[in-house]
Amino acid sequence: MSHWEKNKKYELEKQYSPSQWSHRMSADDVIKAHVAALKSGTEKARSLAQTLVDIPYGEGDEEKLDVYVPISSSPDVPLVIYIHGGYWQFLSKEESGFMAVPLAPKGVVVVAVGYSIAPKGNMDLMVSQVRRSVAATVQQYSHISGLYLCGHSAGAHLAAMVLSTDWSEYSVSPQIKGAFLVSGIYDLLPILSTYVNDPLKMTEEVAVRNSPSQLLHQLKASSSACDIVIAVAQNDSPEFRKQSEFYFRSLEAAGLNVTFEDVPNTDHFNIIEQFVDENYHLTQLLLKMMGKI
Repeated sequence: MSHWEKNKKYELEKQYSPSQWSHRMSADDVIKAHVAALKSGTEKARSLAQTLVDIPYGEGDEEKLDVYVPISSSPDVPLVIYIHGGYWQFLSKEESGFMAVPLAPKGVVVVAVGYSIAPKGNMDLMVSQVRRSVAATVQQYSHISGLYLCGHSAGAHLAAMVLSTDWSEYSVSPQIKGAFLVSGIYDLLPILSTYVNDPLKMTEEVAVRNSPSQLLHQLKASSSACDIVIAVAQNDSPEFRKQSEFYFRSLEAAGLNVTFEDVPNTDHFNIIEQFVDENYHLTQLLLKMMGKI
């Protein structure tokens, strides 16, 4: 590898290392704080909602959901499916219930999706799993008033892949009303040569077929009525910001209902952590979208 290639690889790896761009704390500390924040939010959610854990949506060990059901019932029950991040190789549904903290008291069901992270799971499997989890949720909760998706980082990528699903291959066609894609990656090609791909072992072919930016025609076919919010943190890396901006412009050009939220004073991690707060800008947007404000 030439000196120029080494420099280029180093720069690309830095761009795709979100913890190096936080202004709040060191790279190691921001990740530790992130896991702690998600865990404590999820513990709080379990005290505020009736929690059903490990509901299977498939045969695999990781193909399970945690469901946070509001204690008070109302006829208008929206449901939010949350897909966790962690670069397709960390985190789990166990610390992914935090959005229920502001949502359950408003009568919203929150579903946290488990999937087979790398190296056990590959990209094709993970995409298939999250699609099946959505189909299973819709079949299980047919009485809900509206279905919404939220994904963070790698989870935003997976949520975008859900929006780009050909549902004719499934026994159900979910009508997703809204989707929040937070600090996501929508083109997998740039990460092929980085450390992120070490456990994923994606080939170029796998990366292309699992890149939401390549599937706009399918998104238009299956999610044309969905309100899509692409959110990015002020202190996300330039490459992460570029990915979100490019995907937003592509969706806008395709005529989809999409808005872009550049969230000030946030980094890659607290942009999602703050969803535990009812007054947080993105939580308010989601509540408005669901008619809960």
